[in-house]
Amino acid sequence: MAVQDIMPTWVGATAKQIARGVRRGDVSATQVLADHLDHVAKADVDLAAFRAVRGGEAVTEAEKVDEQEDLANLPLAGVPVAVKENTPVAGVPTWNGSAAVRSAVAEADHEVVRRLRGAGAVILGVTRMPELGLWGITDDETAVTRNPWDLSRTPGGSSGGAAAAVAAGLVPIAHGNDGLGSIRIPAACCGLVGLKPGRGVVPCQLGAEDWFGLTEHGMLSTTVADAAVGFQVLAGRAQSKLVPPQRLRVGVSLRSPVRGVSPDAPNRDAVAAAGRLLAGAGHDTVPADPIYPTALGLKGIATWFAAAAADVRAAGVDRRALQRRSRRHVALGEWAWRRGYVREADRLAWRERSINFFTDHSVDLLLTPALASAPPPAAGWSTRSWQANMLASIRYAPYAAPWNIAGLPALVVPVGRRPDGLPLAVQLVGPPGSELLLLGVAGQFEMASPWPRHAPGYPRVGTGSPTSA
Repeated sequence: MAVQDIMPTWVGATAKQIARGVRRGDVSATQVLADHLDHVAKADVDLAAFRAVRGGEAVTEAEKVDEQEDLANLPLAGVPVAVKENTPVAGVPTWNGSAAVRSAVAEADHEVVRRLRGAGAVILGVTRMPELGLWGITDDETAVTRNPWDLSRTPGGSSGGAAAAVAAGLVPIAHGNDGLGSIRIPAACCGLVGLKPGRGVVPCQLGAEDWFGLTEHGMLSTTVADAAVGFQVLAGRAQSKLVPPQRLRVGVSLRSPVRGVSPDAPNRDAVAAAGRLLAGAGHDTVPADPIYPTALGLKGIATWFAAAAADVRAAGVDRRALQRRSRRHVALGEWAWRRGYVREADRLAWRERSINFFTDHSVDLLLTPALASAPPPAAGWSTRSWQANMLASIRYAPYAAPWNIAGLPALVVPVGRRPDGLPLAVQLVGPPGSELLLLGVAGQFEMASPWPRHAPGYPRVGTGSPTSA
């Protein structure tokens, strides 16, 4: 039986399935792209995941893939990929989630986009984010981006459009970046795998200061195998298979980095379920709470403020042109910078303490909740106050930010569902260089307890399963 007979459309297939099909000649990159463009045209009306779709340009790129004689060394041959709108794609404006901060049409690709293209990927379009990537909720004056699992809920932020696109099967994988959780938070909201690599593993080159070293590029995917392929492409590494890790000692903590915020019952249950999965895979779990100093939160928030101010200064934009919530954020950033509250020495001290956590507790990894509560409503947060946006973002997603400040790799993996049907997830954190180890453990989760690869009802056509990748 021909592959075309069992795959009438390639929407819903994994990136690995698509690349394998294109390399074998079972399907053309042009046909794969056509399938996905058709699905985007129908489904993104409700989701608003994409800022712009590169229809004709993407078709030309797919044709160039099909014209290549040797596809054997292209791990993403013909795979439609979305890029977050703050990362330059040649021929497209870099929106940065903001009409005020949007830059002109990019003359060249960012390095991570160049690497994706070099691996055979076809850039289908760019996905939405909140203004300057500041918020854990994705919307602006033109659209509210919605979670495919529940259209009344946000897909998270700031890589909210990327997560919505993958969870709905608009693309099999999507690029994102993570300054204080902006890959992991949307991955948790949308039932995806989201890896933030450690500092320096993937070239950043984003904004004015890379958010003072807090930001990393990564991928969102429906399977661990796709996450591994995407990570290795972005990191410029040769493709290698994940090896199931041998017996590990994993610290488990429910402690919140934010005083007064604690995980709700479903998120506590997700950590307990993850602990059972770890035990079932032959690993040991022990209680191990990081000590989050109060000063860390204050200085981390000050860095967040100052990063926004630096980006606005570099763009030459008057902050009065920004959304109300962002104006105050930038003003506070200017104040924090003048007062000397943003210091590299403080970030380095937390990095050292975080690395020492693993040796001090004799653990290989740390397991925490991914979120503290359900994703907030999908609504016009861009018109609401700074305080409302701050409280909403911090109260539901406090667990990601410390590991950006430390520059350590961290991964979110789905584990079950909330009583309302929304996905649940947990976070795994490791010492420097542990990206493949984190992915290996996530792969054990996936084998023992497979999750739905897409939100219910999405994609409306297509096949594919985690184990077939």
